[in-house]
Amino acid sequence: MFKRLQKAGIFIAITFILSWGWFYLFSGIFKAGVNTSLFTAMAIVYMFMPMLAAIIVQKIIYHEPLKEPLGISFKINRWFFIAWLLPVILAFAALGMGLLIPGVEWSWEMEGMYARFQENLSGEQIERMKAQTAALPLHPLWIGLLSGLAAGATINAVAGFGEELGWRGLLQKELGFLGFWRSSLVIGLIWGIWHAPIILQGYNYPQHPQAGVFYMVYFTMLYAPIFSYIRLKAKSVIAPAILHGSLNATAGISIMTLKGGTDLSIGLTGLAGLLVLFLANVGLYIFDRFLAKEPLMSPR
Repeated sequence: MFKRLQKAGIFIAITFILSWGWFYLFSGIFKAGVNTSLFTAMAIVYMFMPMLAAIIVQKIIYHEPLKEPLGISFKINRWFFIAWLLPVILAFAALGMGLLIPGVEWSWEMEGMYARFQENLSGEQIERMKAQTAALPLHPLWIGLLSGLAAGATINAVAGFGEELGWRGLLQKELGFLGFWRSSLVIGLIWGIWHAPIILQGYNYPQHPQAGVFYMVYFTMLYAPIFSYIRLKAKSVIAPAILHGSLNATAGISIMTLKGGTDLSIGLTGLAGLLVLFLANVGLYIFDRFLAKEPLMSPR
């Protein structure tokens, strides 16, 4: 147990040093805003830091193999497809949950979405965006769904792998002795805190960046058991990488046609999404307890 905790601690320390070091070095040099392509490029590199830390710990420090211990397997099973489609279901559920929040309304014309762009775009740019949207063959909601699914299993999954080799590869393996729920929540806590520098810049929570740090921790702690379950059922870290990619690519669906609310109340990372994820965890427990042929959760 001590060796596992020691290895996990080394991984966490290296991940935070690399990630936060890269972020503050980048911020000090470029001072790029959160909505710029330069910031996006920085964030993509940031996502690969847990993978780099896992490789350093596994290969350089402990001289252990990567592939089998960390679950790098492309043997496809049904859990890969569940990982791909589940984020879409949760995003639409968060969209519906958002409508239950006082002051939030449905807007097929995406008035709320355009209002959220007003902070960063001029009126002329927004009118141009509306004209381009009107010329599309499908509503942006359906285009976002189709493009999100395509990106989620491809390029976004590659970026997701950058995180998942660390979180659900090395860290889940080393903390597995804690039991399913405790290990998932610990990983979720660390995963959420890891996001803090980017969240404080206004990413995901532009209206409430400081409170957003806590909301992101709640979000990752609630989503972590789902990631852990899929990792174990699929017997591969590639499946949670696809889950991660699909999540990042389709989360915008949860606010696209909503008017009103704030970044803390609506969306997958807002209160609506947190409630959906809590219910999803209840459903996960029921499924494993009563329906799964090979239950993974123990009462520990």
